[in-house]
Amino acid sequence: MVKKADRTPVGAGYGWQDWLAQRITAIIMLLFSVVFLGFFIVKGSVSYGEWKQLFSNQAMRILTLMFFVAVFYHAWIGIRDVLMDYIKPAGIRLALEVGVIVFLVGCTIWSGAILWGS
Repeated sequence: MVKKADRTPVGAGYGWQDWLAQRITAIIMLLFSVVFLGFFIVKGSVSYGEWKQLFSNQAMRILTLMFFVAVFYHAWIGIRDVLMDYIKPAGIRLALEVGVIVFLVGCTIWSGAILWGS
C-alpha cells in the first residue's frame, strides 16, 4: 500500500517544457556549429585578422552569444535534473543549484564581455 507521503513529488514537474527547451537549445547549438564549421571549411587556414574580422561583425557576435546562452541553458536543465534525481536533502540540493546558477550566469556575462570587449 502506498502512503500519501510517498506520492509527494520530488521535482517541480517541468516535464515536456524541459524536454522541448533541451531540443530547441540543441538545434541552436547544432546550427551554429554547422555554420562555424562551414566557415573553417571554406576558409581553410584562418589568420588572426580573418578571425578578428569574423567577430567584428555584430550579427556573428549576437549568434555566438545566442549559442553560449543555449549551451548554458541546456547545461542548467541537465544539471538541475541530475541534482533533483540524486541529491535528496533539499538544503544541499538548493545550495548546489544556486552554485550552478551563479556559475552559469557568470559564464554568460563573461561570454558577453569577451564578445564585446576591446
